[in-house]
Amino acid sequence: MQLELVKLQGWVKATGQKFVVVFEGRDAAGKGGAIKAILQYLNPRIVRTAALPAPTERERTQWYFQRYVAHLPAAGEIVLFDRSWYNRAGVERVMEFCTEDEYREFLRSCPEFERMLVRSGITVIKYWFSVSDAEQEKRFRSRLKEPHKRWKLSAMDLESRNRWVEYSRAKDEMFAHTDIEQAPWHVVNADNKRKARLNCIRHLLGRIPYGDLTPDAIELPPRVGSEHYQRPPMSHQKFVEDWYSPKAD
Repeated sequence: MQLELVKLQGWVKATGQKFVVVFEGRDAAGKGGAIKAILQYLNPRIVRTAALPAPTERERTQWYFQRYVAHLPAAGEIVLFDRSWYNRAGVERVMEFCTEDEYREFLRSCPEFERMLVRSGITVIKYWFSVSDAEQEKRFRSRLKEPHKRWKLSAMDLESRNRWVEYSRAKDEMFAHTDIEQAPWHVVNADNKRKARLNCIRHLLGRIPYGDLTPDAIELPPRVGSEHYQRPPMSHQKFVEDWYSPKAD
């Protein structure tokens, strides 16, 4: 399927299509892993990720969707949003980072915003990664035990454990308002990370009617001779220390 993603990338570039793929879900649901699997062999100039930090003081005074608009694709591009404008319907709602009026306005505006994107020629595909309470708890505890993953566990994540029901209600209301015909939600069962990634990639490939525009294989010509080139002494260069030896067969 990763080879098919390469073909998809070439078709998008050649035809000038524009795609937005939204990845949402609970903390530790596996969104980031799915995005990494999709991007592994792709050209970052064609397929890129938008993972925005918390808004600045200036951005908080802007139209809510304004900072996301700057990351939308041009012709021949795919943008994967690792969380998106749906922050307002999720964490901002549950953690009370927005007012009730701001939240209600989002529920009214979001469907129109996405319909506007679709009318402009952008295909919007939305995924919700669904993980059970028990599996999320298991992944949180795993992050505590593994130092290279500990940065993934924040105070916000810990607070989300205490507000499981509130997040469930927020998700249900979000779906009720934003599961629209032009940009429906697709739920990925994410209790098994590997299966979730495979199912998501297969579904994504099935949603886009791409063709195989892979160019013909290139044959490398013989190297041009370098008899007139004199390399400067290697002692004039600073080399990185060679700490490792090749592993013996």
